[in-house]
Amino acid sequence: MRVRNVAPVVLCAALAGCGGDQSALEPRSRASSDIATLWWWMFVIACVVFAGALGLLVIAWLRRRRAGLPVVEEERPRLNLGLVLVFGIGIPLVVNVTLFVIANFVVIKDTEAPAATTTPMTIEVTGRQWFWDVRYPGVDVVTANEIHIPARTRVNVVATTGDVIHSFWVPQLNRKIDMIPGRRNRVLLYADEPGRYRGQCAEFCGLQHARMAMYVYAQQPADFERWLREQSAPARTPATATQRDGERAFTADGCADCHTVRGTGADGTVGPDLTHVGSRTTLAALTLPNDSADLARWLRDPQHVKPGNRMPDLNLSRRDVGALVAYLEGLK
Repeated sequence: MRVRNVAPVVLCAALAGCGGDQSALEPRSRASSDIATLWWWMFVIACVVFAGALGLLVIAWLRRRRAGLPVVEEERPRLNLGLVLVFGIGIPLVVNVTLFVIANFVVIKDTEAPAATTTPMTIEVTGRQWFWDVRYPGVDVVTANEIHIPARTRVNVVATTGDVIHSFWVPQLNRKIDMIPGRRNRVLLYADEPGRYRGQCAEFCGLQHARMAMYVYAQQPADFERWLREQSAPARTPATATQRDGERAFTADGCADCHTVRGTGADGTVGPDLTHVGSRTTLAALTLPNDSADLARWLRDPQHVKPGNRMPDLNLSRRDVGALVAYLEGLK
């Protein structure tokens, strides 16, 4: 690649991370708006300071190039000292103190987690290698990698970890928080409007850190209440012969040792709860879409799809894979 072609490629790659449904610069709540506003002010100030520094360098270069004047005659100690004091100490001091005050006494105050008594609902999220375990206290609802909340409602998220340090971050809704073993951290989730918002683990947590993502679905309150009722129900009874074969294979092939399907004898805790896995849009923390072909691909060779995850290769037969796909797709 020629040198002149490198800059556009780098610029496009950088801008690609600023768009889509995981951009901190496309806020969808008051908290994320405060963060984005602070970022833009910091960016503008940095550009002004950078432009000022470049301007001084240009002035210095032009003055030193002035024909017929020795360098010593151009030096003005008082002017130089004043420039250093103003641009090297005064302006940076004022800018940094101002940003510190705004960030710590305005932005952090608006983005910090609320008291549990001031929020109508609480969600518990546990980070694991590499998926998100999501529980709704007070109702028998457990899901994975897809968090549902009512729009225009303050939701208290209590975050912890089941293994290493993770970081919970949904940039369009609020700032990130760390998930540290032995500690419970909190963050407010609030969405101005219904929609889908992508989140990501923001702390390197191992081999598949990059594939530890989630969706937050903000729904109209009535739609959320309906979703909550559906998710609190036990697993559906298999309706077809193929689905019943899949349920038997789920137990016989060892799936029930690691996963829970409420309403059945499967009560494993190693992997995600699969009681309503058929209603989810993705598999393996947004690694694959949740359709028949990709579900079969995941069952056949999970280590090829997501190396290092805790799901072993069970050497399933083609018949068992087909039956399991039918059974799991029916868990809605």
